[in-house]
Amino acid sequence: MPDQPFPSDGAISGSGTSGAMHLAASEAETLQRQQSGPFGGRASAAPQPTEPQPAAGPAERPRSLGSDAWRDLRRNPVFVISSLIIVFLVFISLWPAAIASGSPLACDLAKAQQGSAPGHPFGYDGQGCDVYTRTVYGARTSVTVGVCATLGVAVLGSVLGALAGFFGGRWDSLLSRITDIFFAIPVVLGGLVLLSVVTSNSVWPVIGFIVLLGWPQISRIARGAVITAKQNDYVQAARALGASHSRVLLRHIAPNAVAPVIVVATIALGTYIALEATLSYLGVGLKPPSVSWGIDISAASPYIRNAPHALLWPSGALAITVLAFIMLGDAVRDALDPKLR
Repeated sequence: MPDQPFPSDGAISGSGTSGAMHLAASEAETLQRQQSGPFGGRASAAPQPTEPQPAAGPAERPRSLGSDAWRDLRRNPVFVISSLIIVFLVFISLWPAAIASGSPLACDLAKAQQGSAPGHPFGYDGQGCDVYTRTVYGARTSVTVGVCATLGVAVLGSVLGALAGFFGGRWDSLLSRITDIFFAIPVVLGGLVLLSVVTSNSVWPVIGFIVLLGWPQISRIARGAVITAKQNDYVQAARALGASHSRVLLRHIAPNAVAPVIVVATIALGTYIALEATLSYLGVGLKPPSVSWGIDISAASPYIRNAPHALLWPSGALAITVLAFIMLGDAVRDALDPKLR
């Protein structure tokens, strides 16, 4: 077997160098393909700088219950319509002469029970008084009684109910028994008994009577709201930090318990206006020469067949006023009640 010639050292060295060069070339080509873009272009080694993003603004503050309620009320047509009616009633109560000329006490028996005439669109009542003028001036009495009585009932009932619900114990039991006694008194019958001995012809005896018999309802509502609010965690935390009773009640409980009181008081305002008209109709509320829708309805009742206009106009004004305040209370209740959202 012939001897195979062995490669020389130079040949071995040359072939090793050539293989290394081919390997380096292939690796460089592979690296170049990896760095190439999807369309054969050279991919950039470093990422391109992006445009600066605008800095984030401050976080929007969460809306409170009052702001959410006001937003809902503005979109509620019932609230808008009732508010416009109430604003008009307040305007004519403050400045009745702006839309009604003449005096509501100026009467002419020669025109008694006559229908509408130029300058007197509602006609005349049984005494010859202008029904339109008396209807306009009667709004002042009704609005005054309703607003003042509601404020008195809300303040007295809220204070007593909040104290009873916050402290509890004997005070709560005593107030509960007192409210039960007042709830047992019929409102109209109580008015007939109490106001029959009053000789004053102003609105204040009627307002005082409504406050006397109306505060237990607000007191019950305020008591329940305070009992519910004082069990919340933030109230317990305030007590643990050493807050006084007055601070806990005024700063933490009262703002969260006032919504039910506002709703009930708003609805009750229309009820108090109707109650004043009822008492005046029965002769124990306001008395002539005071101008009141209840007085006009009572005076026009015997002439309903001959002069129905004298009864319908003050009755319609009373019904619209009561309905406006009840509608306003319903709208406020829907806005302040989170469960109805």
